[in-house]
Amino acid sequence: MINTLSLVLEIVFGLATLLFIARFLLQAARADFYNPLSQAIVKASDPICGPLRSFLKPINNFDIASILVAWLIACLYFTLTLWLRAPEFLSPGLIAWAGLIDTLMTLLQFYIFSIIIIAIASFVAQGSMHPALGLLHQLNEPLMTPLRKILPSFGPLDLTPMIVLLILFVVRDVLSRAY
Repeated sequence: MINTLSLVLEIVFGLATLLFIARFLLQAARADFYNPLSQAIVKASDPICGPLRSFLKPINNFDIASILVAWLIACLYFTLTLWLRAPEFLSPGLIAWAGLIDTLMTLLQFYIFSIIIIAIASFVAQGSMHPALGLLHQLNEPLMTPLRKILPSFGPLDLTPMIVLLILFVVRDVLSRAY
């Protein structure tokens, strides 16, 4: 019973964390606000982020309210799962640290999956632009652009996604050891 409940909690809290991380990334990457997927993310997260943004103002392009809510959701998830399995280990410091690591892991997983989706779509549906693919391109550009400036051009072959994925996998491995 606890395993099933843990799985349900992981899915629900993981999706909620991803929603607020996506909202944070939309503003950070200056993604197209009129994209239907952007509109859905903003509309779904606005009941919580809207009131918070009245006193937690964005700093440059970074929506502090969204990332704070993502972290709080991750902390709540960790608290509930630890309470189910080993309530004697609950401590505020551990919960805050685990929430931070979980938020960063969700961010890394988002980037990993989005780069893989873009790479597969570039082979399968060349030249077509679905609104979701366009949005993923915009969200991944802050990671890709610095490396594209450094790497030499190989004609039509772009090695940047593979190198970014390699870096993301290394960072994910380091973070999973800190968990």
